[in-house]
Amino acid sequence: MLVAVSIGVSTFVVHSLWWTTARDNSRMLAAEINSQIANAVRIEVGATLRSAEAAWSAVRTIFVQNVIATRQADKREFVFLSQLQAQPNISWIFFGWPDGNFFASHRLGDSGLEMIEIDKDIRDRNLRTDRYIFIPGDIQFEERTFVPTSYDPRDHAWFNNFMSLDTMGWIEARDLPGSDKTVYAFAGPIDVNRARQGVLAVAIETDRLSRFLATLEPGEFGAAFILDADGKVIAVPDAKADEVTPARMGEGELYEVAKISGEKLLGDPDGKTAGSSTKRVVIDGVPYAVALTPLGFYGWRVATVIPEAAFLSGINATLIDLIYILIGVVIVSTALAIWLIRRIVANPLARIAEDLSKIERFDVERIPRRPSNLSELANLSAATASMAAGLSAFRKYVPTDLVKMLVAEGIKTQPGGDMKQISVLFCDVTGFTGLSEKLGPKIIQLMEPFFSAAAAAVARHDGTIDKFMGDAVMAIWGAPRKDAFHAENACRAALDLVATVEDAGIEDEAGNSLRVRIGLNSGEALVGNIGSEQRLNYTAIGDVVNVASRLEGANKEYGTRILIGPETRREAGDAIVARELDTLAVFGRTEELVVYELIAMADGFEGSLDWIETYEQGLAHYRSGRFEQAIAAFEAADKMRGGDPVSVAMKLRATKLLTNPPSGDWRAVTHTDKT
Repeated sequence: MLVAVSIGVSTFVVHSLWWTTARDNSRMLAAEINSQIANAVRIEVGATLRSAEAAWSAVRTIFVQNVIATRQADKREFVFLSQLQAQPNISWIFFGWPDGNFFASHRLGDSGLEMIEIDKDIRDRNLRTDRYIFIPGDIQFEERTFVPTSYDPRDHAWFNNFMSLDTMGWIEARDLPGSDKTVYAFAGPIDVNRARQGVLAVAIETDRLSRFLATLEPGEFGAAFILDADGKVIAVPDAKADEVTPARMGEGELYEVAKISGEKLLGDPDGKTAGSSTKRVVIDGVPYAVALTPLGFYGWRVATVIPEAAFLSGINATLIDLIYILIGVVIVSTALAIWLIRRIVANPLARIAEDLSKIERFDVERIPRRPSNLSELANLSAATASMAAGLSAFRKYVPTDLVKMLVAEGIKTQPGGDMKQISVLFCDVTGFTGLSEKLGPKIIQLMEPFFSAAAAAVARHDGTIDKFMGDAVMAIWGAPRKDAFHAENACRAALDLVATVEDAGIEDEAGNSLRVRIGLNSGEALVGNIGSEQRLNYTAIGDVVNVASRLEGANKEYGTRILIGPETRREAGDAIVARELDTLAVFGRTEELVVYELIAMADGFEGSLDWIETYEQGLAHYRSGRFEQAIAAFEAADKMRGGDPVSVAMKLRATKLLTNPPSGDWRAVTHTDKT
């Protein structure tokens, strides 16, 4: 009886572990599906927004360059039409004038479009609508109608908000002529020869996104939705939705789950979370897994709704069947238990335990599936191997060295952190935006060697990659592992990174070498597990991080590769060769900042320092308002170095100030951009 009970208990435990692992794997699969769906929607929304912004820029350029005038109706119609044909995600292009006139091109699904114009000379401000249909390679005029209208762009926020501004941006627009939909418009003013002509806007409708959602399949029974910032469903899966046929809202139980989840999870401002969240929602006794992921636009989130039964029903049925089988196995196998335990149970369990120990140490590359005469142990081994395979793939997203280091340092996996002295490095690729627009998906193949080179350079000098952000890399020194020489090691890594990228010969499709810009700063920052109980990121936050990011961007002002902050300069001391570059007023920071250009490490520098001294003399003249002497010094430094873009930039500034002398309270402080 003891052996029988032991076998029964052991088998029960094994199967409990199997069920738990299978359940966790199922939930992990659901989370992976949610992540893939969210990424697909984020990419589609991003592409739609970029296409609208690109169309706005193209039309603005045509107006601003006087290729056509804003009131040249026939040519303007052609420009608006060509943009709608070239950008299938765009629904509207419209223009408002200060006198209340209005013109728009509106896509009518996949079959045609309409030109809408309101002008004081058109039958006393009637609304004229010209409707066209698409034919192969062209469009064909169908009809023209005139209706009375009271629409005036000056009564709407999209016009008034941007008419008095010099910037462009996104805004909600409602009640456009002939439409009661809410659209999202990228709008901005148009100036020709310094005279404001009006406001141009390019808008998208969420029905186009509903059509895209219909192409996604989050599980056999799931669906994806888009919610606004208040939790309202604004896009549902509908393959027929477009500008003419609105998406079918309110159909199906999954829509109700998304609606109720949005109201519960996003409707309450106090309970709203900034990041991604996954909740278990029970509606009428049926449990659903609902994942909400921010899309980074207007507070939108993608909600994926998957019934738990889609993943767990088969597991539960299998578990019940196995329980009945086990009862018979226990009764029949009691007499053979002693012999079988060691051969069939103990040894396989020991091997699986060894595999689990390897997984604990993140040694997951060679975890095989171990055959066993017991289906329970075979299933457990298969689950273990699947877990190892999943962790092996997961290692590409989470740095295992960092995880091991955090475990070794005894840092708990919960939100919190400490103030530490660290150095922070930001690095990105020059001209990445243009490259990404030009290359599209091929940008991934171009950037992979860069990221590999950056990671290798940081690792060689005891740094830790914090994150990859688009084309940018953030790395830190001094945490989680203490480093008394964090500033010096960060400087070495920055120089090594620049040299590694140059030596790698990474080129774009045009054969141009990839160039990088680096910002480096040192100081005290809050370092630790930042995030929520559901999702943590070991990172650093604080002024030292923000300044490093701004320094990276400031390289564009001077044509430099590496800019460092004053604390990095002070802590690195004689270990580096650097020149004092300028005084910056960094956006978001009240105190001014003296910045330096990192030239080389002192132990490997063999050149002359005379040009640095000459430049710094010119900088002193510049700060004192002696612009003639500053120009001469900058010219000399440029010549001594054999080409110095910083000296050229500073010479141009001094020349402008010499020509147009500043006021008496002028100070030699350069203000960086906000972005």
